[in-house]
Amino acid sequence: MGANLKEVRERIASVNSTQQITKAMKMVSAAKLRKAQQAIQQMRPYANKLNTMLTNILSNLEGDASTSFGEEREIQNALMVVVTSNRGLCGAFNSNVIKAAVHTMNTKFKDAKSVKVLCIGKRGYDYFKRRLPAEQIVSDHVEIFSDLSFENIATVATELMDAFEAKEYDAIEVAYGRFKNAAMQFPESEQFLPVEKLEEEPGERKVRADYIFEPNKETLLEYLIPSILQTQFQKFLLDTHASEHGARMTAMDKASENAEEMLKELKISYNKARQEAITRELSEIVGGAAALEGG
Repeated sequence: MGANLKEVRERIASVNSTQQITKAMKMVSAAKLRKAQQAIQQMRPYANKLNTMLTNILSNLEGDASTSFGEEREIQNALMVVVTSNRGLCGAFNSNVIKAAVHTMNTKFKDAKSVKVLCIGKRGYDYFKRRLPAEQIVSDHVEIFSDLSFENIATVATELMDAFEAKEYDAIEVAYGRFKNAAMQFPESEQFLPVEKLEEEPGERKVRADYIFEPNKETLLEYLIPSILQTQFQKFLLDTHASEHGARMTAMDKASENAEEMLKELKISYNKARQEAITRELSEIVGGAAALEGG
């Protein structure tokens, strides 16, 4: 029984230590989440408005004004950009983003001759590295979360745009985690290139914005579209960054609660075992005393 009590005491100490770690990680994630949440909430309305503007512009292009970023081609070569976190311990967040990416590859790109995967974040890279040949994985920007400045992200977006213009890829899709709040993150797969145009359903008439271009449409398109696409790509990363910390904070909070429940059960088990040991010792003492009196 002494060995059993010692084992329970060691488990209680171990769970206590684990609970302290999970509480500390929750506090760290909460502090990081505040900053990441503020960044994406300030940027999202701006990015969404620019994306709507871009969609309207490409849907209204006429005459000589054109851009290759809206050119739809038969998908022979595709690129799947998978944006995950560098670290784990954030529940099913990374797994859900990877599932969204795999689903897109198996449906939208199922007839493509070649599908490459650009991994941003170590978790996605570790997953695909074990399942795909090395030549199918692009690992140039795995560590981009170490510097989320616009200049750094714009470099990656520019590389993707250049590759699409050069017809290295016929379609580029991005799988990421869309942040809603600390408890809710949604894995999504969104088309990056070509830029989707407004489609009118039969019998439905959508109002398209008619923009006035100054100085002229060609000059503006040359500078405006790349800038909007870079901003859109930055939104994908900031969304995932905030989602990661929200998911980790929630996961660590749940782990702390589970540790508390486990501690209660272990303490009950310990007290029961200790009471049994005391009762047994008292019984042995009383029995021994009775035997001596009888003798």
